[in-house]
Amino acid sequence: APPPPPSFAPIVVPPSTFSADMGKMCGDATLPEGKVTFLVGDHLERYEHVSKNMLCVRSPVFRTMFGIGMKERDAAEVTVRNTDLATFTALVRYLCTDQLDLGEEEGGRAQRALDLRELAQMYQVPRLELLCAQALQESVAPATAVPLLEAAHTTGDGRLLAQCRRYVADHAAEVRASGGVEQLRDFGVAKGLLGDALDQVAELKGTVAARDVELEKVRA
Repeated sequence: APPPPPSFAPIVVPPSTFSADMGKMCGDATLPEGKVTFLVGDHLERYEHVSKNMLCVRSPVFRTMFGIGMKERDAAEVTVRNTDLATFTALVRYLCTDQLDLGEEEGGRAQRALDLRELAQMYQVPRLELLCAQALQESVAPATAVPLLEAAHTTGDGRLLAQCRRYVADHAAEVRASGGVEQLRDFGVAKGLLGDALDQVAELKGTVAARDVELEKVRA
């Protein structure tokens, strides 16, 4: 049967550490000097003039990358292939400003949150990961429920998976009208949704049968 409304504890985003992180930039001789340009994605798009020491105090992965003895420490350019420029820009802007930017396009915000959460995990920025998880929960709507359901199934996100299944079960007509059914790509997810629908039909039949029994008792 479709899961009950998710009963997970709310996502709690911890307080910002931005001010404390900025304080770490003073008096630490192990921090690298200068700036770096990133060559991002398959097309090696340029994201230029990013402070290395800023990155280091905000992400332990960058701290290791630009650490003493690493080739990237003195490099003017670093290649990052496992993302796209827009998502990587959102990561760096968060590190430098503490602001989450998922773009203005409503339909693209959910996908950007998914991609940015993956980068946040990769670069060990847990607060950004939680902010993206919050944004994903708020993005569940008729047009996004099925793509987010498939993404949650792929990534093993039980919280988002349960929320999307419940949403599809409760708003089936709206999801279908938005083209959500046509967006299905994952056969496993399709089977799960079909199972939910069949369970709902069986539950409805049981309710109708019970009502008929009660009516017969009244008539008798």
